[in-house]
Amino acid sequence: MKKVNTIKVGMIALVATLLLVNVSCKKKGCTDPTATNYNQNAKKDDGSCNFAPVINGNVVKSGFITSNETWVATEIYQLNGKVVVQNGVTLTIEAGTIIKGAEGTGANASALVIAKGGKINAVGTPSAPIIFTSVLDNIQKGQLVGTNLSETDNGKWGGVIVLGNAPISALNGDTQSQIEGIPVTDTYGAFGGTNAADNSGTLAYLSIRHGGALIGAGNEINGLTLGGVGTGTSISNIEVIANLDDGIEFFGGTVNVTNVVIGFQGDDGIDIDMNYSGTVSEFIVINGAASDEALEIDGPEGTTNITGLFTLQNGTTSTFGGTTANADLKSKAQGTISNVKLGTIKVRASYQSNCTAAKEDAFTHLTNASPTLIVTGTEFVAVSVYTGSFDNTGVTSCTVFPADQTNAQGAITSTVATGANPAGYAWTWCSIKGKL
Repeated sequence: MKKVNTIKVGMIALVATLLLVNVSCKKKGCTDPTATNYNQNAKKDDGSCNFAPVINGNVVKSGFITSNETWVATEIYQLNGKVVVQNGVTLTIEAGTIIKGAEGTGANASALVIAKGGKINAVGTPSAPIIFTSVLDNIQKGQLVGTNLSETDNGKWGGVIVLGNAPISALNGDTQSQIEGIPVTDTYGAFGGTNAADNSGTLAYLSIRHGGALIGAGNEINGLTLGGVGTGTSISNIEVIANLDDGIEFFGGTVNVTNVVIGFQGDDGIDIDMNYSGTVSEFIVINGAASDEALEIDGPEGTTNITGLFTLQNGTTSTFGGTTANADLKSKAQGTISNVKLGTIKVRASYQSNCTAAKEDAFTHLTNASPTLIVTGTEFVAVSVYTGSFDNTGVTSCTVFPADQTNAQGAITSTVATGANPAGYAWTWCSIKGKL
């Protein structure tokens, strides 16, 4: 019988034990002495290590988030390209967390995308809001604003996109569509469905700054894009400033949004498309020198999900240092606008493919249609009507009949409005910078 070398066996056992202890400690603490350029304290929600690269002190995120994850206020996160929260996954962002988007355009534009079935729980507080901004912003942990970017600095990164399963009315009767800027080959860009109560999570005390990177010819990312988002989602106390495109754009859906400040956008403040049928209440839109309409309101685009009505209530639109801002109420807009202080209101006259074809009644929804566009208790300076066709093939020489102008003025009457309540916005960039 062979003699066992007990000393050798003992040494092997000791080494094995030390290795196990070392692996266990590394997993528990997520430390790795060889990873000097990696975040050493990042853990996924299941306790496993998440060695995210660190650039200039920022924890870098890119690609797909495939399991529940929490971003903490003790770190600054950097979005490199599209960061996608997948179906069945929840991203939690702690109050006070700062997220900075990298520069880039087209396919390289940075954005946070919550895909259908994914969730985001980003709940800040007035003293510790969650801030999305550009890597060029010198804001640091614990600060509410930086010092080097102003309201004219836009397009420095992308934006935040939330996609859900609530009803939409897209072209050709489609009930599902692809969000603008994401190729149809990328299935995470799909939105729309049949669940009006769909839940994409919670957004509260969230400021989105200096975004709107170009993703295609004449196509930029909105500050906050909501595609088919349902009423199970909670969205309140949102600020979007200095975005190159729209502040917030609704593509259908039913989600309700309260307490909104949008300022110095390059296009529209609040844009409603695909028959959004939720309620936006207590909103302020501050147009800058390069802004388009404060409000741009469309109705259904297709033949399905066409009965829903939006509500806009208790809002104020203005230009910084002035009192006028435009609203564009298009011919298919359907819903209720009440207690909103507006500047000049525009009503778009829609035509078919050319001026000689049968003209769509531009003001049907301002008069006797069901559903109808009802404007009550809303104060504005004047009513104007666009001349020409903007809905089809670029024809711009059509004449708006005098009856259209009379019809519009008769349907919309100006009354005294109190507008939005400005209290409660001290936490915003606009307030801190003296722009509110």
